[in-house]
Amino acid sequence: MTSIFQVGAFWLISAAIIFTAILVVASKQLVHMVLWLAVCFISIASLYFLLDADYLALVQIMVYAGAVSIMVIFGVMLTQKPDIKECLLFNNQLKLATLVVIVLLALTGGMTYRADWFVSGGTVPADTIAYIGQLLLSKYVIPFEVAAVLLLVALIGAIVLAKEVKPGARSRD
Repeated sequence: MTSIFQVGAFWLISAAIIFTAILVVASKQLVHMVLWLAVCFISIASLYFLLDADYLALVQIMVYAGAVSIMVIFGVMLTQKPDIKECLLFNNQLKLATLVVIVLLALTGGMTYRADWFVSGGTVPADTIAYIGQLLLSKYVIPFEVAAVLLLVALIGAIVLAKEVKPGARSRD
């Protein structure tokens, strides 16, 4: 049973997501784009909270609003191009892009309208985060540890690739 407040919150959060996504694309400053992107990610997380998906909401905040936004900020700082006007100028493909977006929205809307939505009869656990944690550390402990090792290997590989070679250093060939 949904209340009028939940429906109102859904539409308000949805409007915030769309508005901030438009601001990401329309902003001229790269730093402003990243800030609006973080607000968009947090709005999506609040939609997850509204749907009682606590785990997804927290992952959305930590991974996307936190890590991705910080990574983009570091990319901006390292490239030292704070003004997007210098590198991403509008071009003559705006009309084509608008047409493609309208067609894709029409297709998505039509498929959504015709879809047979299945509602699960199962109940959602009261504390989803504890339930997922229990599953990760009992039934799915091996895949969880394999994923952790793969991420560690990827991190070590990124560090090795990013390591600066000093001039005059001896080669190991």
